[in-house]
Amino acid sequence: MKPAIRATALRKRFGAAQALDGVDLEVGAGTVLALLGPNGAGKSTTVRILTTLVTPDSGHAEVAGHDVVRAARRVRASIGLAGQHAAVDGRLTGRENLLLVGRLHRLSRRDAARRADELLERFAMTAVADRLAQTYSGGTRRRLDLAASLVNRAPVLFLDEPSTGLDPRSRAELWSVVDELVAEGTAVLLTTQYLDEADRLADHITVVNQGRVVAEGTPEQLKRGIGSERLSVRVQLPEYLELVGDVVRRVGGHPAVADPVAGEVTTCTADGARLLTELIRQLDDLGILLAGAELHRPSLDDVFLALTPQSPTAAALGGGR
Repeated sequence: MKPAIRATALRKRFGAAQALDGVDLEVGAGTVLALLGPNGAGKSTTVRILTTLVTPDSGHAEVAGHDVVRAARRVRASIGLAGQHAAVDGRLTGRENLLLVGRLHRLSRRDAARRADELLERFAMTAVADRLAQTYSGGTRRRLDLAASLVNRAPVLFLDEPSTGLDPRSRAELWSVVDELVAEGTAVLLTTQYLDEADRLADHITVVNQGRVVAEGTPEQLKRGIGSERLSVRVQLPEYLELVGDVVRRVGGHPAVADPVAGEVTTCTADGARLLTELIRQLDDLGILLAGAELHRPSLDDVFLALTPQSPTAAALGGGR
């Protein structure tokens, strides 16, 4: 099957700033691609090109089988978009906003009204449906914007930092809606600054920095690419901190950082379970008991920090271009 979204060698410059410098990505039907990177990395520019809001300087992109430059109108008819800021009309009610979007998508009045009712219920907004949107909280306006992006039942959905301003309950509701859409075959491209959101939703992740793709893979592949776990051990008595640090360095073979305030020693390791077992044995021989120990697997936060800004780790992960 052709990818729902495919971009090859996208480049875009704004004046002296090179926003994109050869970005490639693919999103299959019924999958979520999370596009991650620091502010200014090129995420939003990529979304704006793929949604026909900006024309690339070079490269090629297709969405739902349509060229984003030559068939922009067909692309727009095939996508839903929720941008970084809620694009709702505060002078209309929530229901009227959805009816307006439905009519713009050329739904009949009856079908637009039926779709509005479905979405108001899906996003738990029935109780406020007939209030002016300008009276909504920021989170409710965001939910209305997300609902509007789904009016046309598009096969491709772009979510540009969709959970900004949402409380934890609303974020969980958003994630549930995304799960349902993906199960129905929708392709989703997601940009987010919340790495737990990417970890929770994404089938595949592309990390961009300075306009280039620096790594890509599943969340687990990227975590494994970091190559180490973090072991933290807490001492019962402050006077043991230095000795415990020496033992951790000797057993683990890696530098260890002692934090006198937390009473904790931390090191990186590729074999955390073995190190922890041996460490406890040696400390027991010395008559030193630990207050606690934690082994942390690499997280997407670790991946993000390793890859951005430009880092040699990017090449090690095999994703650099």
